Amino acid sequence: MLTQFDALNIIAFHEEALRDAEWPDGTSDPLTPGAWYWVHANHRYNTLLWREEDKARRTDVGPAAIALSKRLIDRHNQRRNDAVEAMDEAILATLPHVSPQAGARLSSETAGAMIDRLSILALKIFHMAIQAHRTDAGDRHAATCRIKLERLGTQRHDLALCLDQLLTEAARGEAYFKMYRQFKMYNDPDLNPYLYRPGRRQ
Repeated sequence: MLTQFDALNIIAFHEEALRDAEWPDGTSDPLTPGAWYWVHANHRYNTLLWREEDKARRTDVGPAAIALSKRLIDRHNQRRNDAVEAMDEAILATLPHVSPQAGARLSSETAGAMIDRLSILALKIFHMAIQAHRTDAGDRHAATCRIKLERLGTQRHDLALCLDQLLTEAARGEAYFKMYRQFKMYNDPDLNPYLYRPGRRQ
């Protein structure tokens, strides 16, 4: 597992995982908890989520199959968000003695949220590249996908720069981010009225 925690290595991990024929089913999380553990988990659940999102849009199966995909989407999305929060906790734990300087910049987006976005961009780039090289879809389709692929690459490059800037500035006390909780109410049986009152009418 990579040890240097920066955008370049995170992107390399995302891409390497997607090239693995056994990803995400035949893989396991790294043994040592920490930021890399949660980068791995986040990318895995994003990949599972991507697959189920595709499957949920099928028109050749019955409602039961679609309902199953929808439930898996909900489960994977919750675990993806849990991994984002755990990434932020792990990253902040490496900065316990760094105090923000006077006038330090508060980043409204956390490092974990940026890494989550890099994971999603890796998936978009991976699948858009497949579309750009399809031989059964015509030249126009391939050309359109190549344009989109270039734009996705630019977006990922820009986001990677922002992540590295935040990590560098946070280590110097020039910027900081806080631990934000998502509080997904629809997944909580104590907060979703359709779960704690299952007989509730529309």
